[in-house]
Amino acid sequence: MNTCVVVGGGYAGINAVQAICKTMGERITDRTMRVILIDKEPHHLRKVLLFKPAAQEEKIALPLNQVVPSEVQVIQGTVAGLNGTERNLMYFDQAGGQQYLNYDFLVLALGSTVRCADPALGGIALNSLEAAESIREMWRANLKKAQHEKGKDERQRLMSLAVAGAGISGIETSAELAHAMREEASRLGLDPEFVKVYLVNAKHALFPEGPAKMGHKLERALQDLGVTVINGQKALRAHNNKVELSGGSAIHAGLCVWTLGLVPNPLLGSLGLPLSAKGQLIVDASYRVAGMKGVYSIGDCAHIVDPQSGRADMMTCKEAKGQAARLGKVMLADLQGKPAPVHKSYMDIFCIGLGPGKGMVWTRQCGVNIILEGKLGWKFRQMTWNIASLIK
Repeated sequence: MNTCVVVGGGYAGINAVQAICKTMGERITDRTMRVILIDKEPHHLRKVLLFKPAAQEEKIALPLNQVVPSEVQVIQGTVAGLNGTERNLMYFDQAGGQQYLNYDFLVLALGSTVRCADPALGGIALNSLEAAESIREMWRANLKKAQHEKGKDERQRLMSLAVAGAGISGIETSAELAHAMREEASRLGLDPEFVKVYLVNAKHALFPEGPAKMGHKLERALQDLGVTVINGQKALRAHNNKVELSGGSAIHAGLCVWTLGLVPNPLLGSLGLPLSAKGQLIVDASYRVAGMKGVYSIGDCAHIVDPQSGRADMMTCKEAKGQAARLGKVMLADLQGKPAPVHKSYMDIFCIGLGPGKGMVWTRQCGVNIILEGKLGWKFRQMTWNIASLIK
């Protein structure tokens, strides 16, 4: 029996096991191949939705057994070592015991972690469920204090919040928080117009990945939601009830939320595998890890380049789904000794949520920019979230 082990229960990992089971077909049903998914958590965390529990109580973790095929064995453990010669990996189980697992095929889908600001800089990095809940508790507590605050300036500070980092995560976080804070302010008898959310953007415009028109539309949409975008400045630190900016000014705010993007999983550095300058696994055009027979990698942790365009994939869940579908075919071809498919970049498309019921989508088709807004944009955004987590 062949054993295929997939490490990582994020977007790339759960899509990988689904694609492998689908492609291998009879090998799975007749038990000549088994598929194992291993992750340190018993659930799949919908990481791109971390802003949701920061704004309101919402569950964004799904039990792994609910999102992967029933024939997949799920192991909760933390991978700590890899022996490519012996084709086995070492992991620590829930009790801290050291275990070994042999494999014929190994897929590393270890994903990424949220880049954290130095704790000395103050504020809270939106990098976990616990952090999201802390953010929600803090801004709610600030609004309750504002109910009884007599000083106008202090009341305004308590009703203000800064989001530092204006990628898609920062945009979605600021929009969702602005909506939630205004609703809570109204419930508490405060004027919702006094709620101020600032989005600090180190770049000179929003959404540099697409056309300037999309960036302008996003900024106007955020303004309508009560978000003030500050372009061309970095947040330096949250200190003494204010967020200091690189231009010399400061935002008086009750809370600073850091949304600084993603970095490849730091665990990769301890596995003795070839890494790019950015810390991603180096793979060929068919996702094979350099110098490691039977080992593949997809998702945020892999440096995947389109051999035709020379363009590297970005660290988003839409890339992971396409990579996973192709990975299953690659592995089947390698098993059969046939030529394997090679990577092809995903179409240019970005979906951005702008608070409940609102969103914006940009895609480029045949050189033409297409932008969808409002409820239609929101439906597309919901669809991308659900597809990435195998939710029908």
